Amino acid sequence: MKAMPPLEEITALAGHQFPGGRYKIEHWENYLLTGCTGGEVLPNNMVHPVAMFHVPIRGANTSIAEMFELGQAESDLSIIPEYYDWEMFEPLIEEVTYDITGKIVTAERRQNDLGQTYDWLQFCFEMRTPDNTLSARVTMAWQFTRNLL
Repeated sequence: MKAMPPLEEITALAGHQFPGGRYKIEHWENYLLTGCTGGEVLPNNMVHPVAMFHVPIRGANTSIAEMFELGQAESDLSIIPEYYDWEMFEPLIEEVTYDITGKIVTAERRQNDLGQTYDWLQFCFEMRTPDNTLSARVTMAWQFTRNLL
């Protein structure tokens, strides 16, 4: 069992910026992702919203593994996704290269109703078109459980 990280190391994560980058959702990728949902490909080259699970993370040049490492996850099973808030200000379109930024907004140590300690990290990723229009934002919070496994 890993030792609980010092509180100062967790709270210092607030404001952490991921490198950021660019990501183009190719037609084949949208086709495969849409097929995985059991849905039909959307008209006018619109991207299925399920892309919001991975595109912002990959586009910001990070990974779920890196996010686990930043929060000092005890294991892959020690993460509890609390919520995903997807804001789509305009449809995402295939073959458009989006500029993507990401950061850790909040990093806190909390206790649940049973008195169990966990660290709560809130991430935010934004996707902008080449003309800098904000197309989509993903805000998500994960609980990094401590000493529960």
